[in-house]
Amino acid sequence: QVQLVESGGGLVQAGDSLRLSCAASGRTFSRYIMGWFRQAPGKDREFVAAISWSGGSTYYADSVKGRFTISRDNAKNTVYLQMNSLKPEDTAVYYCAADRDTGSYYYLWHEYDYWGQGTQVTVSS
Repeated sequence: QVQLVESGGGLVQAGDSLRLSCAASGRTFSRYIMGWFRQAPGKDREFVAAISWSGGSTYYADSVKGRFTISRDNAKNTVYLQMNSLKPEDTAVYYCAADRDTGSYYYLWHEYDYWGQGTQVTVSS
């Protein structure tokens, strides 16, 4: 069982940066693939980024590639999402998620067993 708690959301202007954090409970955090997803009003939940157990592999949606960076600190049971050059279209509730093994389907939200409550990110133009 893993419990996830996101933090770091807020209201920023276009071009600004934010860093989201997701703190996980449990002693086996390092065995979980971690993902970030987001959901804007009226839209489906979409993949943002994912990171392997060791942090050696990272994956990004095309819409955030080059602007967002996912990382993890297994000693702190925390995964991060550094978001730079934010755009109004990045406005959404951001969720972190965990799973023992998504295989190559890390980009599918229904592959993840554990979810945080979400944190709102609002980017004004």
